[in-house]
Amino acid sequence: MSDRTRSTALALASALAGSAVLLAAPAAHAAVVDVAYDCKTPIGDKSAISPIEIKAVKDGEAYKLTMSFQKGVSSSPIELGKGAMSPSAVILVDGAEKASVPVSGPPNPEAVPADTPIKITDLSGTYTPRKSGKVTFTAGVLTIKAMGTTTTCTPGNSPGPSLELDVTGAAGGAAAQSGGGSGEETLPQTGPTDSVLALGTLGGTVLLSGAAGVLWLTRRGRRARS
Repeated sequence: MSDRTRSTALALASALAGSAVLLAAPAAHAAVVDVAYDCKTPIGDKSAISPIEIKAVKDGEAYKLTMSFQKGVSSSPIELGKGAMSPSAVILVDGAEKASVPVSGPPNPEAVPADTPIKITDLSGTYTPRKSGKVTFTAGVLTIKAMGTTTTCTPGNSPGPSLELDVTGAAGGAAAQSGGGSGEETLPQTGPTDSVLALGTLGGTVLLSGAAGVLWLTRRGRRARS
């Protein structure tokens, strides 16, 4: 076999191997969905339609979500200076489990002229599934805070999912059940694990402090009696 023939065979094998990897990857279906927002603003009710795109990137046991707006959904009667507007929203998870994932983004990087649609910066958040299976991600309520005011925009057209994804539940996630035993579905962790770990550490500290206090009182009592 000549060197050229061998190189061609290796290239073909590599391409086939790459195709096999793609076929084995978890299925994901994304779509840009038009969301008709009904907004409650300080100057009255407004409405606007914005195409929404939601992307997910796996990061360990979690998924980093990014929600992108392709059009502005509200406007201001006065100019908004740079950094005057802070956006946040909720992404609704449905399918194998139900959850609400909070996402937020940076303030407006440039001034927004009066009566001009406000371009929402990309919003991001973290979703950690507790159950394995197919889930969908749909745009939820959008909140815009600017100059001491709050505008709330609710999807009014029951938009379809912007993303459908096969996920794998986090290790040990199925063991996390509500203490009441009422059968209610436990929402997954939707933020950084630091807050959960910090809460657990705080609880452990309280318990250890209590045990130490009991031990100290016991020893003190023994000394008093001796």
